[in-house]
Amino acid sequence: MNQSVPLQFPKSIKLTIKREDLLHPHISGNKFRKLKYNLLEAQKQGATQILTFGGAYSNHIAATAAAGKEYGIKTIGVIRGEEIKGKTDDNPTLIFAAACGMQFHFITRETYRDKGNPEYIKSLTETFGDFYLMPEGGTNLLAVKGCEEILTADDEKFSHIACAVGTGGTISGIINTAQPHQQVLGFPALKNAGLSADIIKFAKRDNWQLIENYHFGGYAKVNAELIEFINDFFEKTGIPLDPIYTGKMVFGVIDLINNNFFPDNAHILLIHTGGLQGISGMNRELARKKLPIIKIGDR
Repeated sequence: MNQSVPLQFPKSIKLTIKREDLLHPHISGNKFRKLKYNLLEAQKQGATQILTFGGAYSNHIAATAAAGKEYGIKTIGVIRGEEIKGKTDDNPTLIFAAACGMQFHFITRETYRDKGNPEYIKSLTETFGDFYLMPEGGTNLLAVKGCEEILTADDEKFSHIACAVGTGGTISGIINTAQPHQQVLGFPALKNAGLSADIIKFAKRDNWQLIENYHFGGYAKVNAELIEFINDFFEKTGIPLDPIYTGKMVFGVIDLINNNFFPDNAHILLIHTGGLQGISGMNRELARKKLPIIKIGDR
């Protein structure tokens, strides 16, 4: 669903948001797209369980757990941070994933760095038996294939496509299906010097660029300015934004508009990649730090 943004901008610039967050109550946004063909492949292979990786507030962990419950396949979440073990009762993401039947395997942050090591994957097979492997964030060729379905013929009228970037799978799919006249802008949610190289592995065109000035210090880093922006945007539009991905991207696009980055009459499509499930956990951290919380209820 595309939703116009009722905000006034100079030079007749228009913003529209594609509400991918509304695709599914629990498998929303780009996670729905990334899991679609991977779930079909897992079923085709006769897999009885899916194993994947993520942090304690990971959208991917929550979505994989929900998909496993819906499709009747066991899920295993290898969670970064051994110190979290035994302390999940205060974590909304892990509470939800556990309720969906996900089994957790907590490992140290040092061990987590081996998540792509074949020998480590082999050790996980010895522990859990055979499984269908989904990488952290869900990005692989099948995930990109799913993300290639984000844009439709109705989106050809836009001059620019903007989306948040984590592991690079979502923007790769968008790059591959964008029209020749469209420029794809990626807003990294974290500091990652190798991100462009990761995207090039999957992207087939050069119609894109990364805007790297709006990560707010790194992954999951936020400040009062960003929270105030997210709350103000919701107040004016009724559209909730998550603070890890889409909130930073929308902040960046509007800041670029105000600094004359876009040409006259640009019509920009913003991809809302979901991630709203993480707001409850983020609000607990914000309250602990005595920062404003994100308001997503009644305006």
